[in-house]
Amino acid sequence: MSAPPRPAYLDHAATTPMRPEVVDVFSEHLTRTGNANSLHGAGRAARRVVEESRERIAAALGARPGEVLFTSGGTESDNLAVKGVTWARQSTDPGRVRVLSAATEHHAVLDPLDWLAERGSKVELVPVDGNGRVDVGAYAHLLTADAESVALVSLMWANNEVGTVQPIAELAAVAREHGIPFHTDAVQAVGAVPVDFAASGVDALTLTAHKIGGPYGVGALVASRSLEMSPLLHGGGQERGVRSGTLDVPAVAAFARAVELAVGDQESYAARVRGLRDDLVQRVRAVVPDVVLNGDPIERLPGNAHLTFPGCEGDSLLMLLDHQGVQCSTGSACSAGVPQPSHVLLAMGRTPAEARGSLRFSLGHSSTPADVDAVVAAIGPAVERARAALL
Repeated sequence: MSAPPRPAYLDHAATTPMRPEVVDVFSEHLTRTGNANSLHGAGRAARRVVEESRERIAAALGARPGEVLFTSGGTESDNLAVKGVTWARQSTDPGRVRVLSAATEHHAVLDPLDWLAERGSKVELVPVDGNGRVDVGAYAHLLTADAESVALVSLMWANNEVGTVQPIAELAAVAREHGIPFHTDAVQAVGAVPVDFAASGVDALTLTAHKIGGPYGVGALVASRSLEMSPLLHGGGQERGVRSGTLDVPAVAAFARAVELAVGDQESYAARVRGLRDDLVQRVRAVVPDVVLNGDPIERLPGNAHLTFPGCEGDSLLMLLDHQGVQCSTGSACSAGVPQPSHVLLAMGRTPAEARGSLRFSLGHSSTPADVDAVVAAIGPAVERARAALL
């Protein structure tokens, strides 16, 4: 009996498979014992692994080892930056009530902002254009109108839904002129586009392992040593006193290897998946001529194809494709089982119907031309059935 065909996995923006080299590192360290805060030999050996991993991640990202703070992943890192920096700034200057961000951010940033707003902070969202790019002029005006009242700016490097890449160095420079800390969620950017912490001029940068071929449950906040943050977790005082908790040494070691591989292969990886992505978009357009590509047509992640299919419900399309062995994403939130239109597309000026009729196809290091072939073969009949269901 032959094995079933391999599903065409096109949801790498959600998570991507662990690389074999990373699995080897992870497995090797799982057999070792040692708390990195213990003083005996096993503890010192674990501490050595942690600090060497910190050095390797820093070297790959243009940072200093002391700037790499290990966390459980992107959500925790975003929360630590958004809440921790805002709290610290407000504790020394209560007038720092404003926090600037954008409506296209990941919910790991937007939800902490809502939480801060409920407790007295004033959250202001910078407008974006129809491609999801931040309006730099409007941002600069908003910030400089009353810079003394701003606690933090948080703008993502690359959007997780539509793939638009922001001019981070330009945005960070405006904040730096006024001594305002700048945080960026670079979860989707690391390994996909060039990312250099020092050169970008940002003060804090979020990344996570499972988006770049590493394990779940480990990430980092790269933060300038001069950046003051209040901790979210209290306990042992690990990670510069802002992130207490026993470190997962096997995951940290695997994370470091994943970062090295992703950053080292970035240029060739981007060229390969960009070719697959462009082929996918071109061939889907040939089958569904009225499909719309969302996001910036040039300044975008190489593996991202976010498409709107007029007259369709994205959830219906997703399930129809899944039945044909094609795995992708709507990229939208779902609350209490009720599908919601993408907040990113709404911020870009799309109608709710357009936002609900969209799918995200995201390619990664394990993607092949066969995955693109599978999408092209399945998309025509799926769109036809999805449109018929709404008649």
